[in-house]
Amino acid sequence: MPGQVPGQWDDKRRSVRVRPSGLVSRKATIYADQRGAPVIECTLIDISAGGACLETLRDVQVPPRFILNHGGIKKRGRLVWKKGQRFGVAF
Repeated sequence: MPGQVPGQWDDKRRSVRVRPSGLVSRKATIYADQRGAPVIECTLIDISAGGACLETLRDVQVPPRFILNHGGIKKRGRLVWKKGQRFGVAF
């Protein structure tokens, strides 16, 4: 299916996801809700109004709830799925 993330099955998404291109940064940061928790640097694979697919450089523990910072915009998110270094979040 065009635009589908590799390794994902056909699902009924509510919003169309787009891959960042051009001058849009692919860098994102995850902050856990707990004080003192490590900051997780990641790469934005795709994003929509309802969620995003992200990837880290190595396999890390992603908290179930967090704040995602991308391009100066912060959104509260929750972990939906994780496979190795790639994971999906819902806003």
